[in-house]
Amino acid sequence: MTRFQRLAAATVVTTFLLVTIGVLVRATDSGLACPHWPGCFEGQFLPGLDAGYQVWLEWIHRTIAAVIGFLILGLAALAVLDHRDRPSILWPSLAAVGLVGFQAWLGRETVRLGNSGESVTAHLAAAMALIGVVVFLLVRASYPARIAGRGSSQRFTLLAAFAAAATFVLLLFGSNVTASSAGLVFLDWPLMSGGLYPFDPSLPSDVAALYATHALHRYVAAVVLVVLAAVAAVAWRTQRSRPGLRGMAVGILALYVAQVVVGGLQVLTLLSDWSQTLHLALGSLIWAGTVALAVASYYVARAEVAPASGAPDRGVRAGGESAETTTTRSSTADTVRAYIALTKPRIIELLLVTTVPAMVLATRDVPGIQPMDWLRVTAWTLIAGTLAAGAANAINQYLDRDIDERMVRTRRRPLPARDVTPERAMVFGIALAAISVALMAAFVNLVAAFLTLLAIAFYVVVYTIMLKRSTPQNIVIGGAAGALPPVIGWAAVTGGVGLPALMLFLLVFYWTPPHFWALALRIRTDYAAAGVPMLPVVRGIAETSRQIALYTVLLVAISLVFAVVAQMGPVYLAAAVILGAGFLWRAFRLWREGSAPEASTAQAIRLYRYSITYLTLLFVAVAVDALPIG
Repeated sequence: MTRFQRLAAATVVTTFLLVTIGVLVRATDSGLACPHWPGCFEGQFLPGLDAGYQVWLEWIHRTIAAVIGFLILGLAALAVLDHRDRPSILWPSLAAVGLVGFQAWLGRETVRLGNSGESVTAHLAAAMALIGVVVFLLVRASYPARIAGRGSSQRFTLLAAFAAAATFVLLLFGSNVTASSAGLVFLDWPLMSGGLYPFDPSLPSDVAALYATHALHRYVAAVVLVVLAAVAAVAWRTQRSRPGLRGMAVGILALYVAQVVVGGLQVLTLLSDWSQTLHLALGSLIWAGTVALAVASYYVARAEVAPASGAPDRGVRAGGESAETTTTRSSTADTVRAYIALTKPRIIELLLVTTVPAMVLATRDVPGIQPMDWLRVTAWTLIAGTLAAGAANAINQYLDRDIDERMVRTRRRPLPARDVTPERAMVFGIALAAISVALMAAFVNLVAAFLTLLAIAFYVVVYTIMLKRSTPQNIVIGGAAGALPPVIGWAAVTGGVGLPALMLFLLVFYWTPPHFWALALRIRTDYAAAGVPMLPVVRGIAETSRQIALYTVLLVAISLVFAVVAQMGPVYLAAAVILGAGFLWRAFRLWREGSAPEASTAQAIRLYRYSITYLTLLFVAVAVDALPIG
């Protein structure tokens, strides 16, 4: 090991120790035993020998934090001395210095604010971020500075990165339970007051909030268990040539199962000190493991040589240079435009159209919300939502770059045009995803953040990786990702998910197939050339037209049921009837002319354009109808 790796390993271990002691401080209510910062008492460094264990525990916690500060400074110095030519080590090392300084400031604020819930959660989030950065540095330093070759697929890396993000969000949910003193609102486990859905409309609002905080933690924990099990299963099946990655994935799952058991023991032992400490210690270890798995997977794949085939490699240019890892020469403005194009801005606009009206409608469930608070939440939701949609689209283009190169409609996208390298596109997408979820968690709420992460993962993993190339029902199931923005908007305002939000989800979900299949009818030859089993390619024009008509009937029916469920007024009802009648007319006209390719293509283009108008105006009607007037 190099001296940088040894120092990075020592920093990781020390940071784990700090987090573990920090939990013990919290569990024993020792956080305010030292009234001053950074020392315990004014004018003295060491507590007196007669000081209680709580004082010494808090003093040890602060002292280890100071040691970590010096270790991080040492890492930054070694990065400058030994790795100044490796930006992937140099810049994260310098960022760690800023992060540890921010963490120290948060520690002071936590003391000043009397261990308030928000400060404790922020303090933990910063600590986990620091662990993530240091683990990245340790793993990155284990691989060569320059990696030759094109590398192999990064699909497993994306799955591992999603698992890491889900684990981080789960840690925040758990911290929120502690900060809200909601750890013992249910005294049974794994059930909650004898059931899986413990909510009762008759509960006082403050008690209902505690129930929701604890229940959401358990629900998210169950989702993360499924995610980590999927990662382990995929690793076991696809990473046979990489035993280290397989072992890490299975080990993380085993640790998580132990973590779940300890979480149950927390409740059954009435939040004993040892169970709380062990619970977060295991959580931190799992978080670090998922980060290490994602980073190691990325660099292992980069270091591998892509398997050769008998056919000429379209990715190799004259002279042996790889087209996968080179870009055309361009100006800074061209590069910026290329990265913006990766996010597919026109699709983002349509997603945001469904978010704001849901937020307007949701304000009826929060009667006391102030206009400035609503505007602040809306602004951050739109910013984070834009970044999340852009992230999903960028990663989608990375995964579909071979398809895009074979389709006339997509050949000018940044990756087929060699304006951005695939590796940079993927890293760009992952970075946008991380920023979007972080912003949603910091400035909106954890429920909206988790739903944002779920939307990204569903679009990337379920639709792009699992369904798009395997079944003609890809857009039907995968449409759930595009249907989540109104649910996210609702959660951003209310902190939960109501029945009207689920109806809006269904509305967009059933709108997606007729909208997308209309486009697919127009470009069916492109999909056929790319080998994508879209419905027009697999089942033909007539069957696709019939399916569009049937889904349109369901769509219009749901739009009318929503009017009853959400208690909408005449503005929305009139829009739903008029717009729905127009959609039905165009869909059935397409079905009637489905046997004639040229006529059906013309009708499909009209239906595709009308579908965008339909969704936009229908959601505008939702917002207008929900606005308080008079």
